[in-house]
Amino acid sequence: MKTKQLANVLIKILGLSVIVQGVPIILSGLLSMLQFGGVGSGGAYNYFLHLLPTLIMVAIGIYLLVKSRDVATFLFKDEDE
Repeated sequence: MKTKQLANVLIKILGLSVIVQGVPIILSGLLSMLQFGGVGSGGAYNYFLHLLPTLIMVAIGIYLLVKSRDVATFLFKDEDE
């Protein structure tokens, strides 16, 4: 297996693990917003601020999963295949 191929697979695994770790946190935060703050009240805003870092990490995980080949090419652009 070549370096870029291995990097592509490992980047996909990293993205998938970030997504899998973030989904339960997001679901827990959404349930807390519904239970304690209500969707339309100002209390939901505080819960959303706690979810924001996890939402950003899941977005990064999705990007890594979808664009893993481009990231591997960027990281190993000097190596020949």
